[in-house]
Amino acid sequence: MHFKSLAVAALSLVGMAVAQRPAGTSICDYYTTALFKDNTASNQKKLLVHVVNRALIGNIGDQPAPSIKVSGILTNGTYNGIKVNLLPYFNGELVSTNGGNKPLSVNFLDGGGADSLRNYQPANSDTTNQYSLLTHLYQYFGVLLSCSKQGGAGFPGYSGSASQYNVHKFMDLSDAEVNYFIEQVALSAASFGVSDSDLMIIGYSLQQSFGYRCLPPITIIPKQGSQLQSICTDITCPLAPKNTCAYYDHTVAKPNLSSSRSPGTGSSTGTRTNTSTATRTGNTTVSGTRIATIINGTNSQLGPVPTTVTNVTNPPLGLGPAMIANGVDSPLGPGSANNVNSTVAAAKPTQVTAGAATIGLSFAAIAGGFAAYFL
Repeated sequence: MHFKSLAVAALSLVGMAVAQRPAGTSICDYYTTALFKDNTASNQKKLLVHVVNRALIGNIGDQPAPSIKVSGILTNGTYNGIKVNLLPYFNGELVSTNGGNKPLSVNFLDGGGADSLRNYQPANSDTTNQYSLLTHLYQYFGVLLSCSKQGGAGFPGYSGSASQYNVHKFMDLSDAEVNYFIEQVALSAASFGVSDSDLMIIGYSLQQSFGYRCLPPITIIPKQGSQLQSICTDITCPLAPKNTCAYYDHTVAKPNLSSSRSPGTGSSTGTRTNTSTATRTGNTTVSGTRIATIINGTNSQLGPVPTTVTNVTNPPLGLGPAMIANGVDSPLGPGSANNVNSTVAAAKPTQVTAGAATIGLSFAAIAGGFAAYFL
């Protein structure tokens, strides 16, 4: 489908009160059909390509002007007033990629950078770190969103790194960094018509799986078994209710600058500086702090996301799997303890029309990490 056709389809979803996704229909299947008509493996992959690529580079400057603005993960921004710059994790400026339990500097934007991403491609060559990162990221999100057609040649399954903690270990990511990344993924998904209720489901699951310090081992990919999955690991990250801090390495410090780069070094991404706050018209306000009142007004224990999520305020969205390319663990990925097939007992998504409220989407949960490879 041509991008202009996709844009029309997305606007038709954003500009109307979309009916609640039917029970038993996964998020991936539902939005693939809504945007691309035919629910095929190639179209499911296409859905993930569009959401992930836009999350990385944003849509600022697109014409016509987008109703939901996405600054982009590779753009400097702020989260709750804290400045965030994630680009150095991607372009090799920081020695932060786990290569055999040793931090390395790896450039994950070596395949055309933003130019390739704007063309909705993973990279300009399949031999680059960028290609490995992006293709595995698409695959991981496919598992996360329960893409029913995934697993064949048209959209391969995920078989990357089992432990997202190990992938992101030397990044020592802060709460603001993880949430800014997640916020941009959430805004990207919303810009293609994903409803607030579905974003809440994804966010809750991801927050429980990746957004705490010292999470106990959990299973993300069934065949990979139970693994350590905390991506948010520095002191600003909330401590897991049932924490297992003894399993984690507390000697890791903030990553050093690569000897071959210096702060402010240019890159091929061509990204801009913006804040992460976006304006989304509608009559619902979602903003502020991180975790919400979920499941009868309390923060539930870690584990599979419930089928019904009620009484949700300020839902979290976050995530971050990883990938391994060329034998190196990189940062960046989405992940969830379980496939998201649930439905939400909530009002239908509100109409997005001119003149309503501002949503500072602080979902703590869509989009893991930071240049993580998934082999």
